[in-house]
Amino acid sequence: MSAFVFALLVLSMAGHSNAAWCACKGLSDAVLQKTLDYACGAGADCNPIHQNGPCFNPNTVRAHCNFAVNSYFQKKGQAAGACDFSGTATVTATDPSTAGCVYPASAR
Repeated sequence: MSAFVFALLVLSMAGHSNAAWCACKGLSDAVLQKTLDYACGAGADCNPIHQNGPCFNPNTVRAHCNFAVNSYFQKKGQAAGACDFSGTATVTATDPSTAGCVYPASAR
């Protein structure tokens, strides 16, 4: 029985190890704003980063850019190239979620 429990534990851990998010690179606010605008206009769910939304704070271009590119990336099924944004974003295994704002790790 313990081998069965161990196998379940290993499988459950393996399922979580493939989580991926998309995040903006450390570029200027002007560059990140263009990426943010593009992602929101191309199908990302940007409602949570609007004022009074659960992901409005921190109210920075970088934080909003991170949320928008990740939303786009997840809606595209984490497809190759869906997190490039002309070199302004990159895939990461580090969860960028903040207090009160959960970044999805898959399409909703």
